[in-house]
Amino acid sequence: MKPLKTLLAGSLLTLSLLTHAADKPQPIHFGDITWESGSLITEILRTLVEKGYGYTTDTLPGSTVSLEAALAKNDIQVIGEEWAGRSPAWVRAEAEGKVFGLGDTVKGATEGWWVPEFVIKGDPERGLAPLAPELKSVADLPRYAHVFKDPESPDKGRFLNSPTGWTSEIVNSQKLKAYGLSDSYVNFRTGSGAALDAEVGASIRRGKPVLFYYWSPTPLLGRYKLVKLEEPPFDAEAWKTLSDTNNPSPRGTRSMPARLAIGVSAPFRTQYPELVAFFEKVDLPIDLLNQTLGQMAEKRLQPKAVAQAFLRDHPDVWRAWLPADVAAKVSGSL
Repeated sequence: MKPLKTLLAGSLLTLSLLTHAADKPQPIHFGDITWESGSLITEILRTLVEKGYGYTTDTLPGSTVSLEAALAKNDIQVIGEEWAGRSPAWVRAEAEGKVFGLGDTVKGATEGWWVPEFVIKGDPERGLAPLAPELKSVADLPRYAHVFKDPESPDKGRFLNSPTGWTSEIVNSQKLKAYGLSDSYVNFRTGSGAALDAEVGASIRRGKPVLFYYWSPTPLLGRYKLVKLEEPPFDAEAWKTLSDTNNPSPRGTRSMPARLAIGVSAPFRTQYPELVAFFEKVDLPIDLLNQTLGQMAEKRLQPKAVAQAFLRDHPDVWRAWLPADVAAKVSGSL
């Protein structure tokens, strides 16, 4: 028979563990991000959380705007790819201590307005002559509206915006006003990130001019020769007018410098210090990420399968984010 002191100590330990577990509600809800890099990063994080730390996770769908609102309410706990500081909703929630952006997960990320290189330089191998040889800046777009002719409004050009519900869609719509392009270009919103990819990719393969918003990390920027149009230098006050859909007089500026982070809710930050420490160390090399995303798109692979392969093939990347015992559990599961 065990001594009373030993039994009591064991009971207290069991009670402590049960209380500790009760403080950590499961499953952990991740935002179901619809663009490729966000989907892949989410699945990489979920796999490490589940296999390394033993927590269950799931995903809940929503647009960027709705997911940020849900994070602030702790209806979800994690957004795997948060462009921190972009939206007024995020800035407000962060100032109120409701959300936190952890780490600097993908260095060198960018976004802007792009055209295929052949639109400016031509492509002799494909028999394509330059269509807008002096196009360098958004300021040049009014005189080249006919080059990017909208099939439904042929007297105007077409600008391919982000899907409705993305923060960037608001910014781009405001930029069209700020650059004086509302009368000469149709603000065309694709139904999804995949639809935007399909529209841009099909136009480039057919040698057709296309003007579109895009960002990196993505497979598209690694697959085609593209030119990013110049915009005015970044101005923080002008940016506020672009991110506010109700501002009647937006002022033009290039997008604010990108900082990709892992967004978490305040309760999550308190309840899961070991995951917070892990998230703060995540660092995905952008070239490797773009290459992986390109393979995912070309082979039409599911993000979860690609995440598993990425973790198997690149332990040198992710093992540095985790304690040794946690990393060993992940390796064993793979």
